Amino acid sequence: MSAGSIAWTQGRWTHEPIAAVEDGADLVVTAAEGSDAWRITSYGFVHASEHALLAPFTQDTAVEVEFTAAFSQQFDQAGVFVRIDDEHWVKAGVEYADGQPQVGAVVTDGRSDWSVAPVPEWLDRRVLVRVSRSGDALTVRAAVDGGELRLVRVVPFPPEARAEAGPLICAPTRPGLAVRFHAWRTTAADAALH
Repeated sequence: MSAGSIAWTQGRWTHEPIAAVEDGADLVVTAAEGSDAWRITSYGFVHASEHALLAPFTQDTAVEVEFTAAFSQQFDQAGVFVRIDDEHWVKAGVEYADGQPQVGAVVTDGRSDWSVAPVPEWLDRRVLVRVSRSGDALTVRAAVDGGELRLVRVVPFPPEARAEAGPLICAPTRPGLAVRFHAWRTTAADAALH
C-alpha cells in the first residue's frame, strides 16, 4: 500500500455484503445476517463469512479505518481485518457484546482467541482503528472522535507473510446492520511501541 487514502473501489471483498453504497466520501455497508469470523476455540465452530474489504498490507506500513460505532445487537462489529489465509488472520475494532461496545481483537493462528475491554462511551461515535505492521508484530491501536490512540493489542506476525488488510463488518446475530465507514488509508508504521 502506498501512503494516503485508499479508494473503496481498490479493495476486494472476502465475502460480498448485502450492500455497499458510496455516500459522498463514506461507504455504507450492510452486513448479511450470520456473518462472522471465528475458528473453533470455546464455541467449536468455524465461521468464515465476514465482510472484509482488503488490499495488500506490506511490511513497515499501517492501515487505518474510521467508522461510526452505531451498534445495538449482540456481536455487531466493525474495524480492521488483516488476513494471511483462512487459518491466519486478525480482526480488531469495536464489537457490541454483553450490552455494550467493547474494543478488542481476535487473533487466529489455526484457532481464534478474543480479548476485549468495555468502552460504553464509544457508542454511536466515530472510531479509528490503526494496525501497524513492523518487525515481527502487528500493533493495534484505537481512538474515538479524534482523541489519543490507545494500545489494544500486540500480535506476533511473520514479517515474510503476504497479507491483506482493510475495513471489516460482521453481524453474527441479526439482519440489517449497516455501518458507515468514513476513511480507509495507509501510512508509515508506528515508530515505536511506547
